[in-house]
This record gives sequence, structure tokens and C-alpha cells, in this order.
Amino acid sequence: MSNNIERFDVGPRMSEMAVYNGVAYLAGQIAEDGSQGIEGQTAQVLAAIDKLLARAGTDKSRILRAQIFLVDLADFAAMNGVWEQWVTPGHTPPRATVQAALARPEWKIEIVVTAAV
Repeated sequence: MSNNIERFDVGPRMSEMAVYNGVAYLAGQIAEDGSQGIEGQTAQVLAAIDKLLARAGTDKSRILRAQIFLVDLADFAAMNGVWEQWVTPGHTPPRATVQAALARPEWKIEIVVTAAV
């Protein structure tokens, strides 16, 4: 394995993803359209995760850990409905879900994942 760190979509503050030693580390992913409800925002976030993982040469079946940040815990059941349709059966990752204030008021959810490449 290479000791090089590969970074994707590098900006002045952060990168969207870093890959090192066979592991992809994603930045927190949020919805592009904050006007949607929790189901729509969750679907957008999961699609963004799929795209980043594909760029690293991996997919959601290889997620090692997921961290979910919800603004309102009343959205937990609806978010889980979208999540459960998305995850790969038999490959559901370890996961934590916490209530958190996010950087913009329209955001309802942010998800961070780490995946094997």
C-alpha cells in the first residue's frame, strides 16, 4: 500500500474525501436542496455518498462506520426508512445517530462515513 494520501475536491477549508491506506474518509455530506423534507434530504445525502465512494473505487457495502447528525430527533423514523432502503442487506455498517445543530438552518441531516476501498 502507498503512504500517499489522495484528496478529492480540495478546498481552502476542507476536502470532500481523503483516501489513505485502503480507507476512504468522507467529509460530512449535506443536502444540496435544503427546501426538501427529511426523506428528500436523506436521499440527497446518500446519493452524494454513493458518488464519492464510487470515485474512490468502493461502494456502500464496504462502509466501516456511519455517523448521522439530525437536527430534530422527531425525523429519526423517517430518516431510517430512507436509510434502510439504501443500505446493502447483510452489510449494514456500525452507526451512531445524534441530535446536533447544523451550520445552516435549512439542513436537517448530515452524514459522515468511512469505507474500505
